[in-house]
Amino acid sequence: MKVLLTGHHGYIGSIVAEVLRDAGHEVTGLDTLYYEGCDLGDPPDGEIPTLQADLRDIRPEQLTGFDAVAHFAALSNDPIGDLNPELTRDINFRATIGLAEAARDAGVERFVFSSSCSMYGAGHEKPVDETAPLNPLSAYAESKVRSEEGLAKLAEDGFCTVALRNATAYGVSPRLRVDLVLNNLVGWAFTTGKVKIMSDGTPWRPLIHIEDIARATHAALTAPADAVHGQAFNVGRDEDNYQVRELGTIVEQVVGGEVEYAGSGDPDPRSYRVDFSKFARTFPDAGLSWDARRGAEELRDAYAAVGLTLEQFESDRYIRLKRLRTLMDSGRLDDQLRWRA
Repeated sequence: MKVLLTGHHGYIGSIVAEVLRDAGHEVTGLDTLYYEGCDLGDPPDGEIPTLQADLRDIRPEQLTGFDAVAHFAALSNDPIGDLNPELTRDINFRATIGLAEAARDAGVERFVFSSSCSMYGAGHEKPVDETAPLNPLSAYAESKVRSEEGLAKLAEDGFCTVALRNATAYGVSPRLRVDLVLNNLVGWAFTTGKVKIMSDGTPWRPLIHIEDIARATHAALTAPADAVHGQAFNVGRDEDNYQVRELGTIVEQVVGGEVEYAGSGDPDPRSYRVDFSKFARTFPDAGLSWDARRGAEELRDAYAAVGLTLEQFESDRYIRLKRLRTLMDSGRLDDQLRWRA
């Protein structure tokens, strides 16, 4: 299969590219390269062919010949959404629909969209499945909801759209992010000896390792169309719903140090548990296998291998919002996050 992978140069996309290529697919990346040079250790070997382009400018003729699109490119989290909510809507929602329309017009047969469980928000007493009401609490989560709605309308014979509502990602990548809960807790413990929890520890988070996201993406790309057409799937495992304080205890045991409640002590309004049974039924051989303890051990070892310091941990190399602000402040990006000539 010939696959266009958007966001292949990012935190998750770097791993998805490896998994798809190892599975025998011909992978081409599309990325604007905001995070070029933000590598954990040495840059990875064997980079895939790359189309450097802004997602907002893609035309059908650029997608001719691809069998599928796996779409990961996005402004990646809630703090970036707070920077400029309209930019998040423009890049994460409008450009997603524009990309899907271009793919359909170019004859691409499958469009797998990296969505998010964050759209469930809060207010659910029991684990939520795909039929639950959506309650997005940020511009980022709202952009995922609107993208899913738009993609469902585009699904038709010959153009199969699939939305993967991934749990909160963690794990080691060539292009690390530390603005994710487990990566962050391990980083604080490793560099300061403190496991810093910025809430009262009670919020629930479903977690998934980025290698498992990549396996789920491969499963969605290769499944029979009638099994996935126009559908959304929560991606993760039921046993990987954690309260943040549980994660703090795991990190304390794996890395050392002690848990410190460093924020206001108030509960984070983003709290949700997720039911992943539909994914398990549809993709019984997807091979999701990671848990938070194993992930914390992997992160600890990776941080040790590069000698991660507190200065590096807090730098723009690993924090996406800081990186974008650096590029804007230096004049390399304009206020619409477009590269200056």
